[in-house]
Amino acid sequence: MNSTEMAELLDLDAEVLAAHLAELTGWLAELSDRTPDRIVDLGSGSGTGTFALARRFPEAGLTAVDLSPEMLHLLAGKASALGLADRVRGVRADLDEGWPPLPASDLVWAAASLHHLADPDRVLAGAFGNLRSGGLLAVTEMDFFPRFLPDDVGSGLEARVHAALNPDPPADWSAHLVRAGFVLEARRPFVIDLADPLPPATARYAQVCLRKLRSHLGDRLPADDLAALDAVLDGDGPGNVLRRTDLTVRTVRTTWVGRRP
Repeated sequence: MNSTEMAELLDLDAEVLAAHLAELTGWLAELSDRTPDRIVDLGSGSGTGTFALARRFPEAGLTAVDLSPEMLHLLAGKASALGLADRVRGVRADLDEGWPPLPASDLVWAAASLHHLADPDRVLAGAFGNLRSGGLLAVTEMDFFPRFLPDDVGSGLEARVHAALNPDPPADWSAHLVRAGFVLEARRPFVIDLADPLPPATARYAQVCLRKLRSHLGDRLPADDLAALDAVLDGDGPGNVLRRTDLTVRTVRTTWVGRRP
């Protein structure tokens, strides 16, 4: 996916799963022993986490760190449109090259970003060094990519797509946090299971997610499965994902919270 496509996916994710983001940031507020003054979002993308945190902590200044200048440009435009330009700043940095110079923070947020890094332990050590005593690190990763289709579509087609692309169980980041010096405060799986009435953007979100999976399949599934998936994505009939009335949104996202002593 190019930057524009990825930004759309991230924005759709935040729109459809807005209730989850609100629940997650609210939980972090409960765990914090003080109101964060400075927050860092690692691998911010287009800023979906940044702006969720800005809403939850209206007095905090936020630093969004990302490798992509295109993503940071989009983020800056959104910050300006939301009246947050004075609170949100972007920093371009390759975290695999080292921790960027940032002011000390009270909360570091890393959502669906650590698994992309060559040496996540080094980045977690950098986060530990950046946090003030008592500050929190929140790491969120997907247990599995969202699922949307009823099981009778292709006799379990979507399940086979996921099994082909994600044969291994989800990683547990607990030991990584402890190695970096954090006290593991909590580990919480958030089970997301949305049904009617779904947010208006759900069908487009499903299409974008399934197209992303389709682009990675190659020949990992039989030709008839690939053809069935293509029909869901681009067919002219009522089975096209944009026309379906039986979609759901099912996924699990786990958050680990570590506290710097």
